Amino acid sequence: MPTVSVARAQLAGLKVAAAGSMAGYSREKFPHWASQGGKCDTRETVLERDGTDVKKDADCKAVSGNWISRYDHLAFTSAAKMDIDHTVPLANAWRSGANTWTTEQRKAFANDLTHPQLVAVSATSNRAKGDQSPDQWAPPAKDYWCAYAESWTTVKSTYQLTITAPEKAKLTEMLSACPA
Repeated sequence: MPTVSVARAQLAGLKVAAAGSMAGYSREKFPHWASQGGKCDTRETVLERDGTDVKKDADCKAVSGNWISRYDHLAFTSAAKMDIDHTVPLANAWRSGANTWTTEQRKAFANDLTHPQLVAVSATSNRAKGDQSPDQWAPPAKDYWCAYAESWTTVKSTYQLTITAPEKAKLTEMLSACPA
């Protein structure tokens, strides 16, 4: 996770532009939950990374464990109640530059385990968020706003995606609340 000073510098370096068109978009253009070796895919890898005491079956599916949703602090013992959120939603990425990427670039983005792009959260919070940017939706757990803004900014910077003016304003506000 970047420091707030790194996130602020990344945010300052992002190109501000109007949201692009959704023409041609579909989730299928972002092949997600790719194999991560053996029978494990990206979803199962994130569930294991973000949970504790995670037990998996022979097909690498989480059958038990403990998860705390970062967005709303709800606790779960069933992986079925967890979604893997793309911090920067696929549709948002499409509107901010991913529409020009190759399928392989979009696959890398949708399965990125290196940057803070994927996080296990409650299905309820993930579905409330949808494809919205921080100026349209922010995690109900305000104590996660700093980490959320740092993650969002890092992903947008890493992938050289644009941001809208309202998105930048909200990220600036969220980062201003971070401890120095």
